[in-house]
Amino acid sequence: MTSPLESLENLAGPGKSLRREKPDAAEYKGLLHSGRVRLADALKSTNSLESRFDLAYNAAHALALAALRRVGFRPENRYIVFQVVPHTLGLGPEVWRVLAKCHQIRNQGEYEGDLDVDERLVIDLTVACGKVLTALQGLSAPNP
Repeated sequence: MTSPLESLENLAGPGKSLRREKPDAAEYKGLLHSGRVRLADALKSTNSLESRFDLAYNAAHALALAALRRVGFRPENRYIVFQVVPHTLGLGPEVWRVLAKCHQIRNQGEYEGDLDVDERLVIDLTVACGKVLTALQGLSAPNP
């Protein structure tokens, strides 16, 4: 059976989705802070639904990126940080499928001007993001 780190190694190298890069404690701390602040704002019902989606998506991305950077990898594209959540945090499909779906919706809004979100999607996204944050909080920061 392949370990999570071996799975990430298989995705790293020239022309692949990840590259090896030494973890940076300050970057990790900044990504965690960014994720926490954005998630907190995404949970404020006074914000528009579109803003809450955008905040939750960017929180999830920052946190998933922190998880990847923690183990010494940098992504070549945005989407991969969500795909490797099972390997970086041990989270299952109930989390990464929501994140992947929201990535597609975010791209549709960003590149085609069609951001089609509803309350259920935003709730699912904030719950998934919260699970990413909880998993990260149970781990140690990378060594400088």
